[in-house]
Amino acid sequence: MRSLEGEQILVRVFIGESDQWHHQPLHMALLERLRRDGFAGATVTRAVAGFGAQSTIHTAQILRLSEDLPLIIEIVDSQEQIDRLKPILDEMVSGGLVTMEPVHVLQYRPNKKSG
Repeated sequence: MRSLEGEQILVRVFIGESDQWHHQPLHMALLERLRRDGFAGATVTRAVAGFGAQSTIHTAQILRLSEDLPLIIEIVDSQEQIDRLKPILDEMVSGGLVTMEPVHVLQYRPNKKSG
């Protein structure tokens, strides 16, 4: 396991739940690629509502149930790894929003198994 502490970079990738990469959900394909390429980790969060560049509202409300809810993929890693991430995103993410910001990592380690 790599050490990750101090000043790092947070990348957020905003996509839709229906986005695909080679007939696979984009968020899962991206997670698998990041894990395979040695990134520190990534988390996918499903939003309850949102809209993007096309101004179409996607929501989980029962009267307007969407099959394309917004997803946010968060990746925290070193600047060197994030530099490697940019071409991956260019290749795999055809639409959406990508943001980057500096973050301070206080702790990054696996859970200790009890028993």
